[in-house]
Amino acid sequence: MSGSDVPVSVLTLVRGRADRLRHLLHGLARQTARPRELVIAWMQPEQAPDLPDPGCPVRHLHVPGEPMPLAAARNRAAEAATGDLLVFLDVDCIPSPTLVAAYADAARAERGLFLGEVLYLPPGAIAGGIDPATLDRLGLAHPARPPVPEAGLRREPDAEQLWGLSFALPTAAWRAVGGMDETYVGYGGEETDLAARLAESGLPTFWVADARAYHQHHPVHVPPLQHFSAILANAARFHARHGRWCMTYWLDQFRAAGLIAWDETAPAIRLLRHPDADEIAAALRPDALFS
Repeated sequence: MSGSDVPVSVLTLVRGRADRLRHLLHGLARQTARPRELVIAWMQPEQAPDLPDPGCPVRHLHVPGEPMPLAAARNRAAEAATGDLLVFLDVDCIPSPTLVAAYADAARAERGLFLGEVLYLPPGAIAGGIDPATLDRLGLAHPARPPVPEAGLRREPDAEQLWGLSFALPTAAWRAVGGMDETYVGYGGEETDLAARLAESGLPTFWVADARAYHQHHPVHVPPLQHFSAILANAARFHARHGRWCMTYWLDQFRAAGLIAWDETAPAIRLLRHPDADEIAAALRPDALFS
């Protein structure tokens, strides 16, 4: 793969999880095409010490806020970036060696929103080191995600297949829609809103071969009751703007738990009760791969 003629900025957000960030940096150091830079948006007062060399210049910025300012942090990182292509990579993700090159080659071939495959790793998968062949063997694709093409690009009709773990788009396209909407506060909805606005702008969406990333395991809540209030507020915000619901999978889980009255035809979500501390604790699944 070439890709070297497309200036790529890789962007990631961090709060805690310094060990995950170090693994991400090790993955960047092994890229077949070096990015122009890595931009790290720290959603905490201090940077993690003793970070490894990712093989490219690193730019640091701080974006404070509570709850986690996810949309704002992505916007600040994109504003600081100097590349023509923005590659957003979640701090839990380790890039495969061809990820940067694959996204850059996609940007040379088409103008679009580019989605890469993410394999979810079980606990202990990287205990013996970061070996892509081992991670390919151990990682599992999310059951809700379509397969990626074996080579090149495949057009995706639903831009809302965008999940925030790994995606790329031209810097100009990001700026044209104003980046992420910072009125989405806390967890959920801001990525789907971005995808909807990009589609409305006429930007096509593509799945990209060879842009694989590996999601490092961490315990998840099923359903994500720790984000209950934020998900409801952000789903309502999305519905008010776009006339349809997002995060329906989680809303269905909340309804099944007797927390809300809602269906996809409803004009609003009716709150029945908040989850209590015991329910939130019981939703934690230490060994689950998918939320």
